[in-house]
Amino acid sequence: MPSKTIASVFAKHRIQNSIDILIRIFLLLFAFVILVPLVFMITASFMPSAEITRMPYRWIPSRIAWNNFYRALAGNDGNFTYIRNILNSLFVSLTVAFTTVILSSVTGYSLAKFNFKGKNIVFMSIMMTMMIPFETIMVPMYMVALKLGLQNSYQGLIIPFMMNAFGVFLMKQYLQTFPKDIIDAARIDGCSEPKIFRSIVLVNSGPAVASLAILTFRQQWDNLLWPLMIAQDKKFKTIPTYIVSFAEEKLSDEGAMMAAALIASIPVIIMFLTLSKYFVGGSSVYSSGKE
Repeated sequence: MPSKTIASVFAKHRIQNSIDILIRIFLLLFAFVILVPLVFMITASFMPSAEITRMPYRWIPSRIAWNNFYRALAGNDGNFTYIRNILNSLFVSLTVAFTTVILSSVTGYSLAKFNFKGKNIVFMSIMMTMMIPFETIMVPMYMVALKLGLQNSYQGLIIPFMMNAFGVFLMKQYLQTFPKDIIDAARIDGCSEPKIFRSIVLVNSGPAVASLAILTFRQQWDNLLWPLMIAQDKKFKTIPTYIVSFAEEKLSDEGAMMAAALIASIPVIIMFLTLSKYFVGGSSVYSSGKE
């Protein structure tokens, strides 16, 4: 091999290594920026309030202030309403995530694998709702909920969010790549359409289902405006509404506020770690199966 060719190969190799190093440095910096607030929340939740406001900030607590978690759970009135609010958020978020996955999957499957008159119009009509800000329909939704007697009820927190346009879009785009030969073979074997969807399509749509479940759960877990309007009774309040009221009355108790925020973050982190293997590992398996 000529010396010039060898030199050019080594030069390209050095350039590629330099690009890889720069990309890794950028990703590390990006991860650092994202993780700093999380680390601050975790360390501050174990510190006395005086240490949190001290500058420069000490990332390691001088002593563990377990009382922060007690005050966060006990609440402003000492009735431990936070525990009830956590259970409310879990119930509402899990229910909405489940109904969104099922209804969006059925709708997306119908739009992806069936041909019927007006299919494109139906799909575009659903997509148009994504362009409407929630704030513009919030008041009409609230008036409808009042007329239906849904205020201060779990139905009022769940029904308006049982399905969303993004879920339909995600499932339709994913199921369009689902092998049609498998569905046709199941039909020839005598499987009904509900059984095909339940036993073949939905079971093999793990990556999309897991992604949609996580995104929907997190969206409902962080939902503040609607629960603030529809849930006036403390029994039906969710975590975001509790934290707002708790922070308003605990302005000088930063340790308890950080503890409340940390407790609120735990279910989302657990759900992500539980389902991440399905849409990370499952996506590669599914992709290789299509080739």
